[in-house]
Amino acid sequence: MTTAQTYQLSLSNLSCASCVGRAEAALKSAPGVSEAHVNLANESARITTDATGLAAAIAALEAAGYPARTQELRLDIAGMSCASCVGRVQKALAAAPGVIDAHVNLAAESASVTLAEGAGDVQAVLKAARDAGYPATLRSGGPDGGPDGGGTDNATTPRPTQSARKAEEARHLARRTWFAAALALPVFVLEMGSHVIPGMHALIGQSIGHETSWILQFLLTSLVLFIPGRSFYTKGFPALFRGAPDMNSLVALGTGAAYLYSLVALFAPALLPASARAVYFEAAAVIVVLILLGRWMEARARGRTGAAIEKLLGLQVKEARVRVDGEITTRAVDDLQPGDILVVRPGERIPVDGELTEGRANIDESMITGEPLPVAKTPGDAVTGGTVNGTGSFEFRATRVGADTTLAQIIRMVEEAQGARLPIQGLVDRITLWFVPAVIAVALATLAAWLAFGPSPALSHALVAAVSVLIIACPCAMGLATPTSIMVGTGRAAGLGVLFRKGDALQQLSEIDIVAFDKTGTITEGRPELTDLHLAEGVTRADLLAAVAAVEARSEHPIAEAILRAARAEGVATLEASDFEAIAGHGVTAMVAGKEVLVGAARLLAREGVDSSHLDPVAEAMAERGRTAFYVALDGEAAAVIGVSDPIKPASRAAIAALHDRGLRVAMITGDKEATARAIAREAGIDTVVADVLPDGKVAALDHLRTHGEKLAFVGDGINDAPALAHADVGIAIGTGTDVAIESADVVLMSGDLRGVVNALHVSGATLRNIRQNLVWAFGYNVALIPVAAGVLYPAFGLLLSPMLAAGAMALSSVFVLSNALRLRGLSAALSETPGGTTPAGQARARQEVTA
Repeated sequence: MTTAQTYQLSLSNLSCASCVGRAEAALKSAPGVSEAHVNLANESARITTDATGLAAAIAALEAAGYPARTQELRLDIAGMSCASCVGRVQKALAAAPGVIDAHVNLAAESASVTLAEGAGDVQAVLKAARDAGYPATLRSGGPDGGPDGGGTDNATTPRPTQSARKAEEARHLARRTWFAAALALPVFVLEMGSHVIPGMHALIGQSIGHETSWILQFLLTSLVLFIPGRSFYTKGFPALFRGAPDMNSLVALGTGAAYLYSLVALFAPALLPASARAVYFEAAAVIVVLILLGRWMEARARGRTGAAIEKLLGLQVKEARVRVDGEITTRAVDDLQPGDILVVRPGERIPVDGELTEGRANIDESMITGEPLPVAKTPGDAVTGGTVNGTGSFEFRATRVGADTTLAQIIRMVEEAQGARLPIQGLVDRITLWFVPAVIAVALATLAAWLAFGPSPALSHALVAAVSVLIIACPCAMGLATPTSIMVGTGRAAGLGVLFRKGDALQQLSEIDIVAFDKTGTITEGRPELTDLHLAEGVTRADLLAAVAAVEARSEHPIAEAILRAARAEGVATLEASDFEAIAGHGVTAMVAGKEVLVGAARLLAREGVDSSHLDPVAEAMAERGRTAFYVALDGEAAAVIGVSDPIKPASRAAIAALHDRGLRVAMITGDKEATARAIAREAGIDTVVADVLPDGKVAALDHLRTHGEKLAFVGDGINDAPALAHADVGIAIGTGTDVAIESADVVLMSGDLRGVVNALHVSGATLRNIRQNLVWAFGYNVALIPVAAGVLYPAFGLLLSPMLAAGAMALSSVFVLSNALRLRGLSAALSETPGGTTPAGQARARQEVTA
C-alpha cells in the first residue's frame, strides 16, 4: 500500500476563477488523487495522492489545458556497476517527492529526471540517490547534459520565482498593451470622434469617406485582435469547445461578436436592416486594449503578493567559506554537509544552521525572530542560517543544511500557508465553477430579449447589450479575492515572526474566544531567577551575595544556579567554601571567609537556633507573590531573605493586556500549586487559573475551559504541550520550544515572548476583514453591473452601457481586489517592539481578579 503524499504544483494558463474550478475538477478525476485545491493567486495546485498518482495528475492538467510546470534535471550518478544498480537508482529517484519520471543510463552513468515545479526540490532528488548508495551531482553540461547530448542547458538553472515570472509576464503584457493601444487609438478617434467632436463626421466624409474610414478601422482592429489579442482566441475558444469556458472565452466571444457584426455591416450590409448597419470595430479594439491593460496591472500586483517569500529567499546564502585541513576554501551552500567547519566574517550572512566552535559574535537575528537587538554568541551557542554576523569573526560546525535548515523550513511553512484553502473559499469555488457558463447564458438571454422587445435598431442594441454582459463579468476578481489576501497576510505575518503552519488556522484564529497558556517557558522564562534580596540591617548586598554564591557553588540544586547567575551578573567577589553540608529538606551550610553561612528554609534556622522572626513578614510577602523564599544566616544571625522564582517574561503582561483589549478571556494551565499559580496570575493579569495539572491532564483542562462551546487557542512550548496543542481549536507553539511542540501546532511564533500571540490574532483578523472586503466587492460588482450591462436601466433612464466601459470596469475590478490585498503588506505589529509596549488602554489596565 502506497502512502499518500501532498504535493504543490506550479500551473500555467490560470486566468480566472473558472480556470480554478476546471483545474480542480481535472485533478480530482485523476486516479489516485484524493484531494486537490487550486490557488489562482500563486498559480499553484496542492494535491494529496500516492506517488504513482502524481503522473496521472500531471497528465490530467495537461489535458485540461492547465499544464504543470516541470523541470528537467541531468544527474551524474556514481557507484553504478550493473543493471541492478540502474533499477535501484531509478526506483529511488522515482520515489523522491515531485518526481514525475526518472530514467537512468548505466553507460553514461547519468540520470534524467522530470521534476514537477513546486512539488519537490533538487536537493531531495540528490538525497534520494545518496540514501540509496549512489551519490548524485547535478550536471551542468557535457554529454547528455546539454544540447550536444540531447539535454537542456538550463538543467541546473534555478527555477524562476513567481515574482520573476510575473515581472517577465508584466513586461510582455506592457509591450502588447502599448502596441494594441497604438493601433486602437486611430480606430477610436475615427469612430467615436464623430460623436463627440462637432464637424468631424462631415470632415471624414469629405476627406477619406466613411467607407474608407470603416476599412481603415477594419484593418487596424484586425491587427489588434490577431497580434496582441491573439491569446484570447487561442485559449478562449478551445476552452469553450471543451465545455469548460473561462475568462478568455468571454473576451473572445464578446470581441469576436462585435468584430463579426462589423464585418457583415462593412462587407455584406444587405444582410442587415438599414437601421442596424453600424460597425463596432472600436469596441472590439478598445476592449482588447483595456483588458490587456488590466492584466498588465494585475501581473505587476500579483508579482508583489509573493514579496514575503522573495525576501526570505533573499536571505539564503549561495556560497560559504569552509575550513578543510587547515585551509579555507569557498564551496556552494548546496554542497555543504553536516559537520563541515565554516568561517564567517563580520557583516556576513550565516550560510546554514550550526553550533559556534571558535570566536565570539553579536548576531542580528531580527529576520528570523523579529527581535531588534543583536544576540551575543559564544562557543557552544547555536547559530541560524540567514542571520547576520555583526562584529567579530567566528567558526561554527554545520548541523543542519539544505532543506533541514530553519530558514528552509520557514520558507516551506510560509509557502504552504500561502497556498492554503480557507473554509470561506468553499462557497466561492462552488459559485465560480458555474459563473462563466451562467454569464454566457445571461448574454444569450439578453440578446434574445433585446431582439424580441428592444426598440429600433433592435439588432444593434441587442449586440451592444450582449457583448457588454460578456465583457463586464469578472470571475477573476472572485477567484483572487481569498488567495491573494492569504498570500499577503501570511507573508506579512512571517515578517512579524508569526508562521501559519496550517492555513485554516488563519480563519479559525479570528473566531477565538479564549486563549489558554502553559506557564513554564511560555508566560515565564522557564528557569528560576533570583528576583528578591531583602537584607537585614548592617548587611551589604555584595558581601552577602558573595558568601551565598560560594556555598551554592557546591550545590546541585536548580535554585543554586539562579543565585550563581545573579552573582556573576553583579560581578561580586569569588570566594571559596569549606565544610559544605547539604541537609535534606532544610538547606545547606558551609564556612566562607571564616564565617558560618546557612542557606535554606525557616526550619533550617530554627534547627540551628537562629531567630528569624524579624524577617518572617518579608518571607510571607514573597510567598504571596509566588516567590520561593530562602533565609540566610551569617554566624548565627539572620542576615537576609532571598526570593527565587521563574519570572514572568517582560512582554507577557503587555500581551495579556492586549488580549483583554480584544475582548478575549485569558487562562493559564500549570502544574504549580494553587497559591503559587494564583500569585503569578495576579501579576500577569490572567483571568482563569487551572492549577495542579499533571502533564497528561492538559487536554482535559482545555475541555473544561470550553464547556460552553467557546473556541480556544492554546499556547505552549514543551514536549508535554504537544497533545494540548493538537487538541485545541488553534495550537500556537513558541518557536524557541521543542520540535515536537512546533510540529503539533497550527501557528508558530519565532520569538520567545507572547507579543507574537497578539500579532497572530491581529494578522488573522485583518486578513479575514480583507478577504470579506474583496468578496463583497467581487460579488457585489458582478451582481450590480451585469444587469446594468444587460440594459436593465434602459427602460427607465435610456442608459445602455458601452462595451468599452464594461471592459474598463472589468479590468479595474481585479486590480481593485489585488490592490486591496496588497494593503496588508503595510500591516503594523499590534504591539510595539519595546517589551511591554502595548496600547494605552492595555498599559492602563491592571487586572486584579482571578477566578477559578
